[in-house]
Amino acid sequence: MKKQLPPLNWLRSFEAAARHLSFTHAASELNLTQAAVSQQVKGLESQLGAPLFKRLPRGLELTDAGLAYLPAIHEAIQRLSVATDEIFGQGRTHQLTLRVNLVFLTSWLAPRLARFRVRHPEIGLRFTSNIWVGETDKEADMEIRHGQGTWPGLKSDRLTQDELFPVCSPTLIEGTTSFDSLEALGRYPLLHVIGYEEGWGYWLNKTGYSHFDTPNGLQFDTLISAMEMAAQGLGFALGRSSLVEGMLASGRLIAPFKQKVKTSEAFHLVYPMNQYIHPHAETFRSWLLEEAAENGKQRVLPTASPV
Repeated sequence: MKKQLPPLNWLRSFEAAARHLSFTHAASELNLTQAAVSQQVKGLESQLGAPLFKRLPRGLELTDAGLAYLPAIHEAIQRLSVATDEIFGQGRTHQLTLRVNLVFLTSWLAPRLARFRVRHPEIGLRFTSNIWVGETDKEADMEIRHGQGTWPGLKSDRLTQDELFPVCSPTLIEGTTSFDSLEALGRYPLLHVIGYEEGWGYWLNKTGYSHFDTPNGLQFDTLISAMEMAAQGLGFALGRSSLVEGMLASGRLIAPFKQKVKTSEAFHLVYPMNQYIHPHAETFRSWLLEEAAENGKQRVLPTASPV
């Protein structure tokens, strides 16, 4: 039959006394009296049924049982201390955990995140990535998913209003000037992303090129991989306007064709229905929706009709 675990304060007194080999020094460290530390160690020895110290005229000495027990107790107390500091230290009462689509994190969220940190330095953030949409991560407060916006048991806030268009590295088409017709795509590999309903087939159908033959394509399981491969000159990726802005601005990608198709799929912030939402999560949600609305305005303005 297993012994009942001793009280934590008894274990702390034993660990401190064992490190110092002194009840007096342990008492000073723990803000207790020497008599209290001594009494707690005696209580621990009584419960364990074995002496942990030899009481000598000039101090303490660990018994064989005490020597064997100390490493485990020391490690356990250290782990508790580290975990407590990481989760609850520096005035934090909750660390916000967000499960994020990787391409959205790197291309959309990362360039904006400093603004949130300046406004809310008290909120700790922890990010984990998702590739495929599956069961909700029970450790995550919220999640950013790509799709139509309907998932069982979840509320969703739409974050992006995208257009789809082909993008590539300027080096891929260097020396080519004729891009009036989408037939020009036939000269280059297309980079496909598994898991997106609105991929190349959808785009070509919407632009009237459903008959288009796309040989020698490459497939990836993440959009971020396809975008990077496009920037490296391996072919054309299907860019989503909210995600390629930075790479277009830097010149790593260009969009040589004028045809664009609006998407019904989008990135959404999702969170459980009928479940308590921590105030930090609600703060992050409000900020994220504010950024998404501002981003939508900035994209609409350049295409507004002249007065």
